[in-house]
Amino acid sequence: MATRQSVDDHLQKSTDTYEYAKEQYKIASQQEHYNELEYTDAQQMLEDAVNDLNKLTLSSNDQQREQLYRMRLQLQDLQNDMTLLRH
Repeated sequence: MATRQSVDDHLQKSTDTYEYAKEQYKIASQQEHYNELEYTDAQQMLEDAVNDLNKLTLSSNDQQREQLYRMRLQLQDLQNDMTLLRH
């Protein structure tokens, strides 16, 4: 069973990752090739966060699973946007 603290920690880490990746996406949309390293790092961070949430979901209760699912959807939506951005 996942503890409340571990779920909260993962959700906070995911939120931080989302905000960082969103900023890199915004920069890439405006500047094209100037932040490629940061952009790629942000994509990897998103992938890692999604994988961590998937693992945590296996040992969570229904309410936690719903929270993790919603966060995972946000992360994956941004992942898709970043993949489709032509820069």
